[in-house]
Amino acid sequence: MKLVDHVVRSFKVAKVFRENTDKIKTIDFSPNGDALISCSDDDQIVIYDCEKGTLTKTVNSKKYGVDLIHFTHAKNTAIHSSTKVDDTIRYLSLHDNKYIRYFPGHTKKVVSLCISPIEDSFISGSLDKTLRLWDLRSPNCQGMMQLSGRPVTAYDPEGLIFAVGLNSECVKLYDLRSFDKGPFVSFEQVQEKECDWTGLKFSRDGKTVLISTNGSIIRLIDAFHGTPLQTFTGHLNNKGIPIEASFSPDSQFIFSGSTDGRVHVWNADTGYKVCVLNADHTGPVQCVQFNPKFMMLASACTNMAFWLPTAEESVSA
Repeated sequence: MKLVDHVVRSFKVAKVFRENTDKIKTIDFSPNGDALISCSDDDQIVIYDCEKGTLTKTVNSKKYGVDLIHFTHAKNTAIHSSTKVDDTIRYLSLHDNKYIRYFPGHTKKVVSLCISPIEDSFISGSLDKTLRLWDLRSPNCQGMMQLSGRPVTAYDPEGLIFAVGLNSECVKLYDLRSFDKGPFVSFEQVQEKECDWTGLKFSRDGKTVLISTNGSIIRLIDAFHGTPLQTFTGHLNNKGIPIEASFSPDSQFIFSGSTDGRVHVWNADTGYKVCVLNADHTGPVQCVQFNPKFMMLASACTNMAFWLPTAEESVSA
């Protein structure tokens, strides 16, 4: 089944989970699309089975709090940043709810965390104006960069380079093998006046970079030249929260939440609004992602919603 406009418009909420008592801050699909993990302001980590549409497990992280949770490549393990005690990143075994390793070093809140798509390494960026590179097998930082401001970061799909967004006005690209030599290219952008950059994502084809903000604007730039390609607007963000924007797996569509509880969808090439999906979310939708393998979408406020295309559209497609 191909993802085209009428199929996207046909998406309806198939299942709603109400496990959380506070807003869900981060969601992440496993690379094979079988599982989804989320973390919330109520210090809960919740794991869902995407094939069965069921809740698999709930893990509490009351002592350290939890944010920016991501599956690693090993089954039943995840990393997350902390919201209490300190700013250490933690590597968690979900099987027995035990920490495998701690990654200390950051002295202020970690605001960006991403796993390499090809190996057991990850990057973290913090309000302490540093970016750190890590290997999951070692508690010691493998490399550190001092920066001029708050960073957002992302790996490219091949895991060979990474992008760093700085001060909501510049994207720098680094080669992982020689990052200490500085960026091999920098793309200056018009500085955001009304909001800050809160996330970067490469499209799966590696051709574009999506910039999320804590305002009502999303930007798409060319990954090779930094040229501005599209600006997506029309979704609400009147609370200054970091609303996640995401690509569909084929890089054709852009999905974003909204503070009015709806999900907005644009065409990545033309910039036109394909549709607005109503989910009856009770609060701002901060997280939206498309499953990397299956035809399903997940969106979250305090509740988690799983979306599927409707049967009539599936047949016609």
